[in-house]
Amino acid sequence: MKNDFLGRSLGVINDFSVEEQLFLYQQTKRLKEKWRNKESLDEFRIKNKDIGIYIVFIESSTRTKESFINAARFHRNARVSIFDSSHSSFNKKESYADTFNMLTGYSDYSIFVIRSKLEGTCKWLEQSTSEFALRNGLAIPSFINGGDGKHEHPTQEILDEFSFLEQKKWDTSHIHIALVGDLLHGRTVHSKVNGLKIFKEVTVDLIAPNELQMPHHYIEKMKMNGFNVRIFSSIEEYLKQKNIADTWYFTRLQLERMGEDILEKEQFLRKSVTFQKQFLDFLPQNVKFYHPLPRHKLYPTIPTFLDKLPLNGWEQQAINGYWTRTTLLSMMGGVLKTDFDTSKKIQEKKDTFIESAKVHNNFVPNKKSGIKPVDNGTVIDHIAKGKSNEEIYETMVKIRKVLKIYDSDSADGIFVSSDRKNKGYISLPNKYLTEKEIKKLSAISPEVTVNIIKNQHVEEKYRIHLPPKVYGFSKLRCKNENCISHPNNGEGIKGSFIRNKNGELVCEYCETPHTFEEIWNV
Repeated sequence: MKNDFLGRSLGVINDFSVEEQLFLYQQTKRLKEKWRNKESLDEFRIKNKDIGIYIVFIESSTRTKESFINAARFHRNARVSIFDSSHSSFNKKESYADTFNMLTGYSDYSIFVIRSKLEGTCKWLEQSTSEFALRNGLAIPSFINGGDGKHEHPTQEILDEFSFLEQKKWDTSHIHIALVGDLLHGRTVHSKVNGLKIFKEVTVDLIAPNELQMPHHYIEKMKMNGFNVRIFSSIEEYLKQKNIADTWYFTRLQLERMGEDILEKEQFLRKSVTFQKQFLDFLPQNVKFYHPLPRHKLYPTIPTFLDKLPLNGWEQQAINGYWTRTTLLSMMGGVLKTDFDTSKKIQEKKDTFIESAKVHNNFVPNKKSGIKPVDNGTVIDHIAKGKSNEEIYETMVKIRKVLKIYDSDSADGIFVSSDRKNKGYISLPNKYLTEKEIKKLSAISPEVTVNIIKNQHVEEKYRIHLPPKVYGFSKLRCKNENCISHPNNGEGIKGSFIRNKNGELVCEYCETPHTFEEIWNV
């Protein structure tokens, strides 16, 4: 039983359960009330003078960085260190893992707040630095993601959800929210896919032209979370229907992340997601607008003429960043304790992906023209069945490379199955695939059949399916070049992928979905 947050990290909003998020929001509410009533705030302050808080912004920032600096200074006893991105050693191509391992040794306990262009940075450091700490008898540090590329921004999500709860007077029964703007690149809206789970019923209206619409895998996640999702191409189109949200969340257009083809449509894209004065008459009462700020000074999606109207929720939202981040550091510093278990739950997927099949007729006739029959050994059949001959051939090459099958007397070929579909076939005389190799094969080429042959008879037959997790191979690679695990980023991280409910393989670090063909760098 653990009732504090020492050693816990927040890389994505889903790292905190709904119960843990609500605890954070209730504690922040208490902190703000005590401040308003001019009561002592000492119960929220970190007491241990040997706790180090490191503000490490490898990507430049003003608002998030400054709110964290001030939140850290609230904890007077903690040692606060601030890294300037323009002079940071990270710009010298130094290893992330080595740098944070070194810093971990400088305090009894460390809390790292990190912003990076590389997606999944906190997830990787949580793994690698925890292992370093255990090897050297040090306390496991905490990592807080202050924004990573276009992936997530969980501390922004925390202040957003807290602001929504204030607006709704702490009613968590439902929320109807419109997300407006650059939903493709906006990491703050990506965090809402799971952050909005604190509400029992959720309706999300996605307002953006197709070029800026929310990535498909995030929309699918919302639906899997039970959200009612509606899609609109512009604010003008949205206001033509009657079911309008009372909570609107705007984001700026992140032109620095866009290609030339999208930039050519800049004027049209801006108009579709910018609120205009004539739209006011179509809004229901008690609507609140929010924005992670800062706005674009020339083309704000929430124009400044709205600042003095009651729908302005973004100013209090920005102030809440200080309070929620102060509370988050209180939690990570072991000050605030719960009456429920806060130990991190690791859910291992138990999945039988190697299926033992019944052998109906175990005699192995020589049906493969031009291939020597296998008296003893292994036959891998149904490789890439139904795919093109080129794809089948590429899969067979991949199997040989990854499993290191280079026997000179082995053979392979492309044949037509009984249902008239092409398939690949590899015979391995006098070689029996081990259980480990069969597990590898499930990740390289799922839905194949493995036949173990002895004395020209099939003794064992297995049907191989896609496993729940694919990891540990040197030839795995995330296709997202901004992922911390991508080889171009030089951290030496082996790719790791988790199968989702749609059969896609999701990168453990940046959460980019892949087909099983895409994860292999062969």
